[in-house]
Amino acid sequence: MALNPTETNIYTPRQRFILLIVTLVVLGWLALFGLLQYLTAFLGAGILYVVLRPWFTALVHKRQWNRTLVTVLLLVFAVVVLVIPFFALTSLLINRIQTLAQNTDQILLVVQRIERKVGMQVTQENNVRQLLQQGAARVSQWIPTLASSVLNVVVIVGLMLFTLYYLFMQEDAFLAGLHRYLPFREKTLDELSNSLRNNVNANVLGSGLVALVQGLLTGATLWMFGVPQPLFWTVIAFFVAFIPVLGTPLVWGPAALYQFAQGQTTQGIGILLVGAIVIINIDNLLRIWLAKGMGDIHPWVTLVGLTLGVGIFGIVGLVIGPLLLSYFIVLMQVFARENRARAHVSNAAAEAMKRLAATEDQ
Repeated sequence: MALNPTETNIYTPRQRFILLIVTLVVLGWLALFGLLQYLTAFLGAGILYVVLRPWFTALVHKRQWNRTLVTVLLLVFAVVVLVIPFFALTSLLINRIQTLAQNTDQILLVVQRIERKVGMQVTQENNVRQLLQQGAARVSQWIPTLASSVLNVVVIVGLMLFTLYYLFMQEDAFLAGLHRYLPFREKTLDELSNSLRNNVNANVLGSGLVALVQGLLTGATLWMFGVPQPLFWTVIAFFVAFIPVLGTPLVWGPAALYQFAQGQTTQGIGILLVGAIVIINIDNLLRIWLAKGMGDIHPWVTLVGLTLGVGIFGIVGLVIGPLLLSYFIVLMQVFARENRARAHVSNAAAEAMKRLAATEDQ
């Protein structure tokens, strides 16, 4: 018995449409689940795209430079400014940790000096030595794990640069795709784009300026109060300043304890006073002021967004957290505006129907 070609498919058009949507959702979820560990790479590429796009536009669209050349130059700039300093700092910290782990007597001496200054003994020498030896063994165990982590970071950085390359090289297709597939009106897309640009300006450039100021202030404070290697700790303070709440106290706090242990009580108190009064407060004041001035971001959005974003996305959350809150606020405003417009149209239609009915009655 021959099959009728029109009867080979058992699904109705509506069922096929529903199954198509389900298939798209499942495939999208699987793709997202598979790429979730590399989400930071894509978010980082998007942030760098927004930061570097004004330069790209000025050179490619206005001055008519070669697109590939400009893209490569921007990638080299990103590597020199971001990637190389990160790996250099990581190497310095690993070397410093290994040195401290191999010199337990020096650490024990500092602990004993602090106890004598406080006037009470809170530790036993054998216990401290045992803890330090265990810490040294743990650090030695961490080295292979840290090496694999560095390898993972290399993969993420490579994927980020690869994504950034195609964002610039296929910019027109990328922007057209956003307008085509995102379920928003043109005006809403413009609002979301402005919110993204404002958040990046406020939380990337702003955080960079805040970290630079805090790093310089920390380094100057340590130099002024006689802490060894202030330049090295200035670099460390610059990077840890990006960490919310903790930040530079991770540098000037131990520095103050070090001065107390060396018998330099005045210098230790000076470091604590400058750190607690100046360095911490300059962070809060500058971050809020720059967020308001550079991106017109409400301080509440900045502070809550930083706390939210860093906990979920890590260091990239410095931008993603406030951006999520800003997008939520923008979409709520869009929702309210659409409802008002729909209500206005419904009321106008109802009024028209009433007038039509009154005319027919006459």
